[in-house]
Amino acid sequence: MYENFKKFIAPGTALIIILLSFFLGTYVGKGTGAQNDIPVNADLEPLFKAWQIVEERYVDSDKLKSQDLVFGTVSGLLKSLNDPYSVFFPPEEHKEFQIEISGHFEGIGMEVGIRKNILTVVAPLKGTPAEKAGIKAGDKILRIGDTTATDLSLEEAVRLIRGAKGTQVKLTILRNGDDATKVISVTRDTINIPVIDTEKKASAASEQTPEKGQQVQNDVFVIRLYNFSESSAIKFRQALREFVESGKEKLILDLRNNPGGFLEASIDIASWFLPQGEIIAIEDFGGKEAQKLHRSKGYDLFNENLKMVVLTNKGSASASEIVAGALQDHGIAKLVGERTFGKGSVQELLQLTGDTSIKITTAKWLTPKGKSISEGGLTPDFEVAEATNEESEKGIDPIMKKALELLK
Repeated sequence: MYENFKKFIAPGTALIIILLSFFLGTYVGKGTGAQNDIPVNADLEPLFKAWQIVEERYVDSDKLKSQDLVFGTVSGLLKSLNDPYSVFFPPEEHKEFQIEISGHFEGIGMEVGIRKNILTVVAPLKGTPAEKAGIKAGDKILRIGDTTATDLSLEEAVRLIRGAKGTQVKLTILRNGDDATKVISVTRDTINIPVIDTEKKASAASEQTPEKGQQVQNDVFVIRLYNFSESSAIKFRQALREFVESGKEKLILDLRNNPGGFLEASIDIASWFLPQGEIIAIEDFGGKEAQKLHRSKGYDLFNENLKMVVLTNKGSASASEIVAGALQDHGIAKLVGERTFGKGSVQELLQLTGDTSIKITTAKWLTPKGKSISEGGLTPDFEVAEATNEESEKGIDPIMKKALELLK
């Protein structure tokens, strides 16, 4: 159907015919190209009547472009789902989205989402203008410049925040625990999304004041994973090699402010800790088809001597929650920190025409034990709040401190 839709876009009657085909709901089956008929119970007459009224009565009807009307109709169809993650990308937005998922774009460097109908920061990315300006996970964005954010779709808000390098955007935010809003000005820059870094730390036991002549043993290996991009799996494997070669058996995986990314990267990373065939995540299609079980590839590198903790906060979302939920449910690691964001839905990017696409929610993620990630996120085994401003200024990290105590 998509090919027909592309081929027969034209003014007048032909356009109405193809719109009828579109709204009767033919769609391309996943990966098969098979076409299926979906029964529609809605009365489609208002759609065609509205189209006729626009063409006949709109004051500037001579300036109308049929293609724009089609795009507007498709966009309205997606907006009617009341799902901020299901959107239509017309040509310009389609191009921008392709650039974004490549990991290189211009903007301020933060992931945003809709939580309780409010535009909310999922996480600022490491080393970006957003992080440097003091924006934090959980911040509610009330205004972007002079535009009220509550009236915007997620994609509209992203387009307003993003912009050319060197320009500024003013965000009016409300932070949890604050009574008043604050305005933060951020200068846009080229964003190269970071992936991973590693560090060695001393557990609480080895932090005790050493006897004279002794050195503190950095017996804990820390992997900080900032996103699940196309290169994350390879870089994570390299970090694990470094961990194994260090001879240490205590591992902290820091997923704080990691907004997620590619499913395949999360499956690959979790597979290092689980035997082949163990469930990592369950893809639930709401009864439209059987649940899909995503299982470990069985790299299973470690034995029972591994002591592992995963760090989370309200900026841990999507693929981060898949990995953290799998390791928690299988008893591989304890979660320490804050409850995660709760971005537990699956989006599929479908090509609509040569230069347009639809990103649509097709399923929800469940942990191996069947918990819906969308329903409030993951609850840590040990809930610890992120550092206060005073603690941050002193270099105190309560979540990391708790993790090191558990690994002593």
